[in-house]
Formats: sequence, structure tokens, C-alpha cells
Amino acid sequence: MGDIVSPEKRSEMMSGIRGKDTKPEMMIRSGLHNLGFRYKLHDRALPGKPDLKFTKYNAVVFVHGCFWHKHDCHLFKMPLTRSAFWEKKFESNTSNDKKNMEILAKMGWRIAIIWECALRGKKSIELIDILKTTDNWLKSKNRFLEIAGK
Repeated sequence: MGDIVSPEKRSEMMSGIRGKDTKPEMMIRSGLHNLGFRYKLHDRALPGKPDLKFTKYNAVVFVHGCFWHKHDCHLFKMPLTRSAFWEKKFESNTSNDKKNMEILAKMGWRIAIIWECALRGKKSIELIDILKTTDNWLKSKNRFLEIAGK
């Protein structure tokens, strides 16, 4: 089955998708700021440009979109058209994610990933619970945290 919109319309729609300052990211940023945390945004000096960098806690947080990072959840659906393009795109994204996590860990950074499905969709978690979990993790010595929908 082909695409239901024209290539021009699809291009326009895809170009409107944000890479930073997304709604899920803004929810996490606002919530953690309200809890008293201060952070740097999208630090280009670090691999993967983490969404949030907490220097005081030697920690970084990524808020990953389930589609772009090919998360195994109900929000990810493989596109039916241009399969080879999408396979290559998702392979590149997941490979870069893995490489960046390894480099950050070797640099001594603690890493958290909060998946989009934790914040929206039929399996989402209450925002306050995500914020409490992240708060506890930041204040701990744990190296890694991953929060995904139930």
C-alpha cells in the first residue's frame, strides 16, 4: 500500500518534526526544574548532545522518541513505504545511540533514558512518578536509568 499523502505533503510533515524542545522533553525539563534541579540543555561538547546535563550529579538525560530510536513499544510502527531507507535510518540511529552511550559511560557520565511511551500513549506512567524516579536516580550513585511505558 502506498502513502496516503503526496511526497510534497509528507516532506512538509516530516520537516515539522522537532529534534529538540519536544513536548515530552519539555514535560521532563519543566518537572525537574520545579523540583529544584538545574541543568544545561543539549550540550554539544558531549556525544549525542544529551537533552539535559546535570553537572552537579555527573549525569545526563535523554528523552527519546520511540519512533526515531526504534523503541520496542506500541508507539513504534515500521513505515510501510521506502523500507530500505527506513531500515538504514533506524540502524544508523540505534548504532549512534549505542556508541554515544558507551563513550559517555567511559567518560564517567551517568546516563538516563526516558522513552516517549513513558509520557504518552496507552501504557504511559504518571508524570509525577517519572519525576520522582528521576529525582531519586539523580541523587543516587546508580550508573544507568531507563524509564519506558508499562
